[in-house]
Amino acid sequence: MANSRYEYVKAFERENYLLPDTFIVIRVDGKGFHKFSQHYRFDKPNDLRALGVMNRAALKVMQKYSDVLMAYGDSDEYSFLLRRKCELYERREMKLCTLFASLMSTYYMFYWNLEFSEKSIEEDMVPTFDARAVVYPNFQVVRDYFSWRQVDCHINNLYNTAFWNLVKLGLTPQESEQRLMGTVSSDKNEILFKECGINYNNELEIFKKGTILVRELKDYTRKVDLSSRQKQREEKSRRKAEIKQYHVDIINDDSWWESRLWLNE
Repeated sequence: MANSRYEYVKAFERENYLLPDTFIVIRVDGKGFHKFSQHYRFDKPNDLRALGVMNRAALKVMQKYSDVLMAYGDSDEYSFLLRRKCELYERREMKLCTLFASLMSTYYMFYWNLEFSEKSIEEDMVPTFDARAVVYPNFQVVRDYFSWRQVDCHINNLYNTAFWNLVKLGLTPQESEQRLMGTVSSDKNEILFKECGINYNNELEIFKKGTILVRELKDYTRKVDLSSRQKQREEKSRRKAEIKQYHVDIINDDSWWESRLWLNE
């Protein structure tokens, strides 16, 4: 950048560098997706095609940046796990948040046009996302974070499944909300089974447990104090690794985590 007498304005800029040697989770959320889903007439309580658009967008983000080892998503939300040694954009918080939010917005739009060619995106109702970055000190906290998001997925989906099926039976949204007020999980399951003829256990796993994307590294062995050349080889290995999709209960599955030690690198 050329020097000029106006360059002093750069002194007002501030950067927030995320703590080194910590795990970074970037959570991307749809902005105003309640209105967005209404406008484009999503299937209720879940729109499988719209979830597919989210998953394809998140997968593209992971393919673009090998530092992303895992991602978890449900509804209009996705959480991306960046490896502990990640140096993407020098760990600048604003850069990372704007990057992931803009990528998800762009890729969502792209894959929406492929999946919903009959529902063209309108100028005043475009899909947009915001993002936040949080650092976690150890892998146990990271595990608890993803468990929290998966529990949230289950709680929200059980409520929405009961709510919208009551509406389909003829209740107004206000009546459905009143009917479910104060109920616990067992109550909602009973309402679905006895009043709606639905066994919640038979609902698709993607609705109940969300979607997990994992960069599956082969023949992984933990290494320390890598040389620059070794780091380049590791980065190449991550970039070439297959990214697989799962819909599993990660909360209670220790073996699932233990078989993927590279997530704790």
